[in-house]
Amino acid sequence: MRTRDENKEQAIREKAIEMIVQEGFDGLSMQKLAKAANVSPATIYIYYKDRDDLILQLYIDVNAKMTKAILKDFDPTMSFAKGLEVQWKNRARYFLEFPMETRFAEQIKHSPFYAKALSMQSPEFKQAMGTFIKNAIERNELNPVPFEAFWSVAYAPLYQLMKYHSQGKNHLNEDFVLSDAIMMKTLALVIKGLTP
Repeated sequence: MRTRDENKEQAIREKAIEMIVQEGFDGLSMQKLAKAANVSPATIYIYYKDRDDLILQLYIDVNAKMTKAILKDFDPTMSFAKGLEVQWKNRARYFLEFPMETRFAEQIKHSPFYAKALSMQSPEFKQAMGTFIKNAIERNELNPVPFEAFWSVAYAPLYQLMKYHSQGKNHLNEDFVLSDAIMMKTLALVIKGLTP
């Protein structure tokens, strides 16, 4: 039996994510991946059962890394305003440091892989956010709204700012770079819209 090589495994992972982001799921074949990662196709099967297993395992690993980054210095007992600020800063930092992984995770969320991936990921993030939202409502720091409405108002503005940043342009085709000042001004508007 062949042994695992961490460098080869990392090369496979990085190239697979890059290929999926650039070419979509249909652009990922084990042959093309092996060539891009400079390994033999047989080497990939040391780490993954098949193409679907590779994609799911990549998402589970990326999601765990993203969850750890998003929950850094976050406590579900924080005030709503402080907790949301920590969330925004952590999410923005992760997006800026790992743009390829962020785009890969977004592609998974809009694919048939997502339902299975959800059942395989840790409940840590869901539990922390559920407690945070419940506490904020009980302390009258957050208007009780349907979860989908909360999520859309609380995070969509941040993701739009990050999208502008990654494109380098806004909707008016003007140059755009995300700054702390713009992010905090937008966050203040979000908090105002969600609080009683």
